[in-house]
Amino acid sequence: MLEVILCSLITILPDYLFRKYRQGKTWGKEITFFTMWYELRWGISACAILSISLVTLIFYYHPSTTNASPMFRTVSIMPEKSGRVQHVFVENHQKVRAGTAIFSMYDESQLAAIEQAEANIKQVEAEFSTAYAQLAIAISNVEKANSTYMRSKNEYDRKKQLSLKGNNIISESEVQKMADTLAMNKASLSVSLANQASAQGVIENILPAKKSSAIEVLESAIVDEGKRTVYAHIDGELQQFALQPGDFVNPMIRSAGMIVPSAGEASGKEAVQAGFNQLAANVIKVGTFAEITCLSKPFTIIPMKVDSVQSVIATGQVRTNETLLDVQERARPGTLTVRLVPLYEGGLEGIIPGTKCVANAYSYHHELIASGKLSTSKTIYLHMVDAVGVVHAIILRMQALLLPVKVLVFSGH
Repeated sequence: MLEVILCSLITILPDYLFRKYRQGKTWGKEITFFTMWYELRWGISACAILSISLVTLIFYYHPSTTNASPMFRTVSIMPEKSGRVQHVFVENHQKVRAGTAIFSMYDESQLAAIEQAEANIKQVEAEFSTAYAQLAIAISNVEKANSTYMRSKNEYDRKKQLSLKGNNIISESEVQKMADTLAMNKASLSVSLANQASAQGVIENILPAKKSSAIEVLESAIVDEGKRTVYAHIDGELQQFALQPGDFVNPMIRSAGMIVPSAGEASGKEAVQAGFNQLAANVIKVGTFAEITCLSKPFTIIPMKVDSVQSVIATGQVRTNETLLDVQERARPGTLTVRLVPLYEGGLEGIIPGTKCVANAYSYHHELIASGKLSTSKTIYLHMVDAVGVVHAIILRMQALLLPVKVLVFSGH
């Protein structure tokens, strides 16, 4: 409407003044509601062409959208395992910090697992006492077998020396018998040494490994038992949290509620996401200036700038399924997703995350014009493009003034 009014001032109005003062035609006589088109046809035609051209120029180089909002994400409150709630430590809408206990679940099987793991550790410790006793017995048997072996060896050596002197002092059969006894005692000593090594190996290798394994099982059971208590991992505010003791929580079916982050990129207090028409893809770039006005803070214009432009259109994504893609089903064009950040620090203060906003982006060619690389006609054209952005800025301010009226009066809510 504003564009039509501006265009009529240089088209319809001069045509009417010419008819009135040059041709002597007056309103109500020669110029009436029925003769308006014929009498003012040149002005009306020129106004229509100029208005359409101006609107196209403004909306192309200075795109606008009502699909803008400071979006935020939520973090679901879910345990890693299913269970029945035992204690609830917080309330809905309460602000929590990372590490705050939210609720705990009761799980008898987990407590039994901890008790079993502790019993296994005590059993291994008892096996250490038995192993030390067996090692002492094995050492005693080694000493006994070694003593028997040394006695039989000394006796064998003595009889061997006597048999070598002749005179039939010691018979060969007796020497051979003693040699057999010596071999048996040596084998018995080897068995005792092997038993000692086995007992030593049990103490030094097997039992420590069993104890270490039992300790790991206990630590794992304690960790799993700690998972019975669910903690907040971020700072935020609890929403839709209506959990009560006795409720059953399943991570696959039902969450306990959600946390809305209070700070950071996910809070919706640092940027605004806007979806512009795809025709604006060649106009909106990183660094482009913009303005927004939001329902949660009416009558306020917030200067912004483009921080990033999504490199793809969401409606073009393809996911493998059992049916072939029919492009006709994607007839609705998607929008160019743009991230807007405040031009000045604290620009989004007072803006509620998730609120409805209207956004304007403005083309800015001052640096290109100042470079001196453009022709005169191109320079004049870009000057005109930048100048008509004022019209869109005026429209946005009119929208900011009329937005509460539109919502409260004409929407029926």
